Amino acid sequence: MDVQVLAFGPLAEKLGKREHTISLPPQCSVRFLLEELELEDWLQLGLAIAVNGQKVGEDHALNESDEVALLPPVSGG
Repeated sequence: MDVQVLAFGPLAEKLGKREHTISLPPQCSVRFLLEELELEDWLQLGLAIAVNGQKVGEDHALNESDEVALLPPVSGG
């Protein structure tokens, strides 16, 4: 199955661009996607994940054509 991934801030830089189409096995979780992208460490840093506009946890099951937004924590001064 294919999902659309939108990466923001430093995650877009790490992945080389903001939008990606990723092929995954059926019924995998958000965590599996993050592991495939080598971004699972971001969960401990406060990464927020939205699937089709709804905030979800790392155990959320993905479906064909889902849009996954990866939202890193915001810092500033």
